[in-house]
Order: sequence, then structure tokens, then C-alpha cells
Amino acid sequence: MTAQHSQSSQMAREIAEQPAAVQRTLDRLLPQRESLRELVGERRRVLLVARGSSDNAAVYGRYLLEVGAGVPAALAAPSVATHYRARLDLTDTLVVSVSQSGSTQEIVESQAWARECGAATAAVTNVADSPLAAAADLALVTQAGPELAVPATKTYVTQLAAVAVLADALGAGIGDDLARVPEEISRLSGADVEAAARLLADAEHVVVSGRGLLMGTALETALKLEETCLTPVRGYSYADLRHGPISVVTSGIAAVLVAAQDGPLAEPMVELAADLRSRGAHIVGIGGGTAFAEACDVHLAGPELPEAVAPLATIVPAQLMIERLARDLGLDPDNPRGLKKVTQTDA
Repeated sequence: MTAQHSQSSQMAREIAEQPAAVQRTLDRLLPQRESLRELVGERRRVLLVARGSSDNAAVYGRYLLEVGAGVPAALAAPSVATHYRARLDLTDTLVVSVSQSGSTQEIVESQAWARECGAATAAVTNVADSPLAAAADLALVTQAGPELAVPATKTYVTQLAAVAVLADALGAGIGDDLARVPEEISRLSGADVEAAARLLADAEHVVVSGRGLLMGTALETALKLEETCLTPVRGYSYADLRHGPISVVTSGIAAVLVAAQDGPLAEPMVELAADLRSRGAHIVGIGGGTAFAEACDVHLAGPELPEAVAPLATIVPAQLMIERLARDLGLDPDNPRGLKKVTQTDA
């Protein structure tokens, strides 16, 4: 083992903290389900507001609310509030603002706008005394603890836990499955990702794909590859990749595919892996079942969890793979070039 690989990064240490962070978050937030139900009352819709990694957590929340709880949900465009200053009727809407720091001005302003438009507001943040938490009707404060590495790992996963608690409060019925998540994250935290990182290091181009409840996981994987490894990556839904971009997949391209072991999209992801390989791509698969694993060049096992909560743990092998790839490329995974911990857009 080289000296480079013997050094533990802050990112790796924070990945290892995730089982405890998720357990603390669930212990704190599950008792708030009744307060969430009271806040929602007769409101019929949920609107999620976020940027960056938080936006990928919101993508999961949107799917889970609609598929699991039967609640119409959507992702907001913050510029509608901060630049266009449109006036919408949000009186039947719960607006959930997701920000790790709770200090991103664009998200804080969007939450204030939502309240002015008549919405009830909930904040998902890791900082209890943040402006976002202070101004919300209800704060869902995650318990990740301080995160020092710039790439979000434990704050992202605890955000997934928070939006899962929200969906459970509104009828998703996933409480028992959520209880199993910390143990599955712990089991996956020791994954051997050397072969997967090596495959990506040799690739000319990388695409990442998933669909449905795992779509946010695919987008988060692509984002982390870009910001941590300084590699241009495209994150696609399975459907979008099929509609056009798949025509440019040839040898020299690596595809990272994320899948659940069950659900209606498990088999289509197997078919996608086989199709991409037939076009010359090399496949890193994360999660899925036996057939999916066999369709990939390198496979990283996912959690033994149903699709509804699988994203909370499926991201862990991806995080480990990305941290290892960054070090293999001689990069500092803790401090990617040009990034800051709190991003302020021109709100």
C-alpha cells in the first residue's frame, strides 16, 4: 500500500461516522412525526427547495412522498422567489427547505417568500441555530455533527433520513425499515472499492444513471465525482439516457449505475447495464440484485433494504469509491479545488 493510500482523509472519517449520525437523526426526528402531521393539516402538496447535494436529497424526498405517501410533491426553482418574485398561492402547500448549513441566503429567502405566499414551512438543516431553522414553522434538525470535509457525506445522508421521516409522517409506512438503515450503512462502510476506482480512473468519460427512488442517488454520485475528482460527469435518469445520449456510449466510457434490489425498476436497470456493455462501455454497478451484479464489470453490493429506504445506504459505496478515486488521482478529497462549504448564489 502506498503512503498516499495509508492516509485517512477527513471525508473517509466522516463517511465512517454515518451509521451513528443517522441513528441520532432518526432518534431525534421520528418523535416529530405528529408535529409534522399537525403542521400539514389539510394541505395537499409539498414543495421542496434546495441546491446542490441538498437538491439531490430533495429529489429522493419528492419520489418517496409521491410513491410512498401519495402526496403530490415537486422541486421548487428558487429563482422564482428570489429573482422573479412571483406571487403564488401556496396556502395548500408545505414548503420544505433543505440546506445543510441553514445559511444559504437563496434558500433562506425562498422560505420567507413561501410563508408570504401562505405556505406552512419546514426546514431540514444540520445547524439548530441557523437562520433557516429559526424562521421555519418546524425545524427538522439533523444530527450529523460538524462536517469538516467540503464534500457533503454525513450531512447528505442525514438529510435523506429527515425527508424519509417526513414521508413516513404523511403515510409512507416505512418506520420499521428506517430502523434497519444504520446497521446496513455500517455493513457497507467496509466495502472494497479499489477495482471500481481503478475502472473510473482509466475511463475517458463517465456517465451515472439511476431512476425512480434511486435517481437522487445517481445525481449525488455524479455531483460528488465532479466536485471531488474534478472529472466531468453527466448524471442521467435511465429514461433520459435511453432517449438520445445512449447513442454516444462507446468504448472508453465508464457508466456508474445505481439500483435497488427490488421495485419496478430493478429489471430495467439490468437491461440498461447489458445494453451499455454491448456498446463498449465498462460498468460499475452499485446495489441491485444478482442479475444486475452479473451484468456489470465491477459490482459494489448495496443494502439489504427495500427500495423505499435503500437510498440512505446505497450512496455509501459510492462515497467510498469517490474518496478512493480522488486519492488515486493525487487529489485532496477534503478540499476540492474551487469549492466552499457554504455556497451563496446570487440571490
